[in-house]
Amino acid sequence: MTRRKTIPDEKVLETLFEVMMKTGPDGLTFARAAKASGLAAATLVQRYGNRERMVEATLLQAWDRLDAETMAADKEEDPTPEGAIKLLLRLMSPKTAERDATDGLLLLREDIRNPRLRQRGAAWGRALASALGRRLSEDPREAELLGWRMAALWQGAHTWWAFDQTVPADRAIRQALEAWLQSD
Repeated sequence: MTRRKTIPDEKVLETLFEVMMKTGPDGLTFARAAKASGLAAATLVQRYGNRERMVEATLLQAWDRLDAETMAADKEEDPTPEGAIKLLLRLMSPKTAERDATDGLLLLREDIRNPRLRQRGAAWGRALASALGRRLSEDPREAELLGWRMAALWQGAHTWWAFDQTVPADRAIRQALEAWLQSD
């Protein structure tokens, strides 16, 4: 008979995600994961098999969270260009904007290197571009193009804000998105 999990995977993976935000995926060892989660390293090995699968499970859960947040924002925001801006701003927390723009790049590197994670990122990108495009044009071809452009601008604005930081992230990114919408 198998033992009941005292700490559910979701909770463990949330904790491990925070560790990875500080250390990067390469810094997530079984010893560090055990200390952060309160579980024995052997228990973590039983759950995930090896370090690579533990990292992958952590990042897959992060993609699940982002997918859910994106779907909720897509359902709740108006089908207008302003709704597209609000959708994007909901996906970035002003409290963690700097951390996400800097430490998050280490996780993004892992997402690109791992085929399963890369596939999840590509699927999320398509869903995001579609959600944005529906708010920017009724023409399907133009909507797809504009959705991808807006998503790229959003990511670029976040990256450039990380260098400057003279205004809060949400304000800087909103201004960049609004200027882009007005230029069309």
